[in-house]
Amino acid sequence: MPLKVGTSAPDFTLKTKTVHGLEDVKLSDNFGKRNTVLLFFPLAFTGVCTQELCDVSGGIAAYDGLNAAVYGISVDSPFAQEAWAQKEKISIKLLSDLNKTVTQAYDVVFPNLAGVGDTSARAAFVIDKAGHIIHVEQTPTPKDIPDFNAVKAALAKAK
Repeated sequence: MPLKVGTSAPDFTLKTKTVHGLEDVKLSDNFGKRNTVLLFFPLAFTGVCTQELCDVSGGIAAYDGLNAAVYGISVDSPFAQEAWAQKEKISIKLLSDLNKTVTQAYDVVFPNLAGVGDTSARAAFVIDKAGHIIHVEQTPTPKDIPDFNAVKAALAKAK
């Protein structure tokens, strides 16, 4: 079961690949400034994950208008994530949880996905500026997409 609403969001620092090389992204850098949406997804280069993150990228202005930073998190390497983002024109920042520490901290491990090993389950967390989880959804299966209307509604209340 994922972490519950009202819980303090576990802080983390994960790597992202940019044109300047690998960079650290620390969740708590948003605290006091912006709300945060964490989108855990199983694997880059897969159909449902591509659909989800392309849809979110295409509608990123709505999240900007709600004062929210949006991050995609998977167990892929930052290099695979960057290649996928370039191929699919995914504009949200992708964070590599290669060691699964953040996936475990948020309790969204999907065991042995398709026989290839443990990945992140598909889940959405909304974290307010104070660092508290105000919305959480883990989808019933990796083929299901989170309810992004509910994510935006939670952000609108946090604004």
